[in-house]
Amino acid sequence: MNLFFLTVELIVGFFLLFMLIKFLGKKIIKQITPFTFIAAIVLGELLGNALYDDKIGVGYIIYSMTLWALLLSLVEIASQKVLKLRLLFEGKPSVLIRNGVINREQLKKNRMNINQLQSLLRQSETFSIREVAYCYLEANGSISLIKKSKYQKTTQEDFKLANKSVYVPITMIRDGQLLKDELEDIGRSEDWLYLQLKEQGIKNVKNVFLAEWLEGDGLFVQTFDQVCNAKSQA
Repeated sequence: MNLFFLTVELIVGFFLLFMLIKFLGKKIIKQITPFTFIAAIVLGELLGNALYDDKIGVGYIIYSMTLWALLLSLVEIASQKVLKLRLLFEGKPSVLIRNGVINREQLKKNRMNINQLQSLLRQSETFSIREVAYCYLEANGSISLIKKSKYQKTTQEDFKLANKSVYVPITMIRDGQLLKDELEDIGRSEDWLYLQLKEQGIKNVKNVFLAEWLEGDGLFVQTFDQVCNAKSQA
């Protein structure tokens, strides 16, 4: 490839990409939706592929990238004016937890499992599902949540309280499966867990969708019946 033409293409592509990103706005940079994420990748690929093809010149780079940017702009304008198109291109949030109850159907619909939900919550500085009143999965894959009132942030200085020990919640049952390693880690037996479940009127581990232990706050349990009922309320 002639270095002169490559240099020209790189310079043109660089400034064209800069102007298009400024024109398209921050939305494509932040990749708010799956559509804008793919659109940003394709925009970069159009430039990258053109640079390394001897048969493609500067005109092709300008034409293809400008056309792609115009199409993105048309989609953006249309989605702003027509609600149905906005829902089509951007999607809408999914309620993963409603009134403190996990919506299992929404987890399945979004191809998520309880482990992934717990991971997203931890990334939001929420280490126990019991703390959450509502949790929404946004179109870009992030979560937004509202904590139950007693778990909302306050400072100990507000009440002049002494410092207390901090404990990490332990998941003991997930999807009807007993996690024996977790029990051993905290020095508890299966008989102890069965007794805890019995006190909550649960006779079989297989009926439990999630069971989580937090020192000082006890056992938090949601059964398959509860999460299935959440489906009908969604």
